[in-house]
Amino acid sequence: MLEFITPNWPAPPQVRAYTTTRKGGCSQPPYGSFNLATHVGDNIENVTKNRVALQKALTIPSKPIWLEQTHSTKTITATSNNINCQADASYTDKIEQVCVILTADCMPILICNQAGTEVAAVHAGWRGLADGILEKTLQHFSSEVFVWLGPTIGMQAFEVGEEVYTAFTDFLPQANESFVSTDADHWLANLYLLARQRLINQGVTKIFGGKFCTYSESELFYSYRRDKITGRMASLIWLENF
Repeated sequence: MLEFITPNWPAPPQVRAYTTTRKGGCSQPPYGSFNLATHVGDNIENVTKNRVALQKALTIPSKPIWLEQTHSTKTITATSNNINCQADASYTDKIEQVCVILTADCMPILICNQAGTEVAAVHAGWRGLADGILEKTLQHFSSEVFVWLGPTIGMQAFEVGEEVYTAFTDFLPQANESFVSTDADHWLANLYLLARQRLINQGVTKIFGGKFCTYSESELFYSYRRDKITGRMASLIWLENF
């Protein structure tokens, strides 16, 4: 049976947002079982069936604007012309246009303005986060926002090298609070805190989520770092036609 996570945020009722889990679906190991990605080696027929089941289960009003994610800072407007284009975030202020991104350790970030007239979905791995994917996406919004941080790899499982540490601390010195040193050249990195710091630096204060770990919660989530060959969860957001 399919299981979904609904963001715990005070978004207006016309904002619909969900993150999938790995439960349900028809994909076989190592993609078992609700893989929604076409690029990871899974049987395409099974992925297609999973996407159809997703659309039915959530009563999704239009075809989601799936992206080819490249850990960039490119943000696109969610229109049918942009399906499968290279980007790592999508934004819309149109009714029933569905923004969606795929993750399996990287952080899905969902955003809506407090008036409930604009939404966005962001794929934020460490590189995109450090390079400014959040800042670029926030530029699309015309008023204050709510932000939900979805399931990502937890700090205890995310050891990184100096490249990651300096990418964040060179931009924002207080980012050093998001790292715990394990030796001279390695740190445990807290992606949730890094995202919060970048958001607060942009004046965003209404930040929610940050309660899951894709690496340790293997029953619920795919994790690339844990399994290497694995599926992907989807995080979706759109505006209902009330």
